[in-house]
Amino acid sequence: MRACVRLLLLLVITLSAACGPTVDLTKGVEVAILNSGWYDLGIVNGQNKLVPTVTFTMKNVSDQKLVTLQINALFRRVSENTEWGSGFLTAAGSPGLAPGATTAPITIKSHLGYTGSDQSRQEMLQNTHFVDAKVELFGKYGSTQWVRLGLYPITRQVLAK
Repeated sequence: MRACVRLLLLLVITLSAACGPTVDLTKGVEVAILNSGWYDLGIVNGQNKLVPTVTFTMKNVSDQKLVTLQINALFRRVSENTEWGSGFLTAAGSPGLAPGATTAPITIKSHLGYTGSDQSRQEMLQNTHFVDAKVELFGKYGSTQWVRLGLYPITRQVLAK
């Protein structure tokens, strides 16, 4: 009987420790955009291809470790609200992101972008039909819900390979 009580007590302690206070990522994480622009994918199907790209870090400014921190990036043209492309990755795996820690630089590229066969990459950015893009970052950790971390413009510059 004592063994069952001890096992039950151990289970209760373990579960209560795992169910600590949740962190509001909109206040507990700082996103620092390091760079954005149009990544040169090279020649795809015989055409130059540029895709919107963002590089950033995330700092845990909360007092809790953020386990399995995930990021979802939605790319949109500035004139549209529909998703144009996206990227998803894990910023900090099961070891988590400790309080005060900052991730290594994270780069997310859209799979969709602009193509051109008779223009240089720089000329593509100057084309009258070119529409700028923006990226909306969402984050979640553990079993929490996705939250919006911010909306950032994609700079009109070519990023080298």
